Amino acid sequence: MNELLEILSDLHPDVDFETEENLIEERILDSLDIVSLISEIDDRFDVVIPPEEIVPENFNSAKALWALICRLDEE
Repeated sequence: MNELLEILSDLHPDVDFETEENLIEERILDSLDIVSLISEIDDRFDVVIPPEEIVPENFNSAKALWALICRLDEE
């Protein structure tokens, strides 16, 4: 999780990703951020996020994104 928080902080250093739960709804993350995140997650965690998983619920918080990474890593 710490590595994910580091990736997110590199995108937006001014956001507290440990507590923020509305990254998409509050437009903190935009489409370019999502593309960057998907690429970084693939590089660092060796997890491919399929298109059907690119939904707001999976990117609205660091916790939700971490849960997605863990779930995909187990598959």
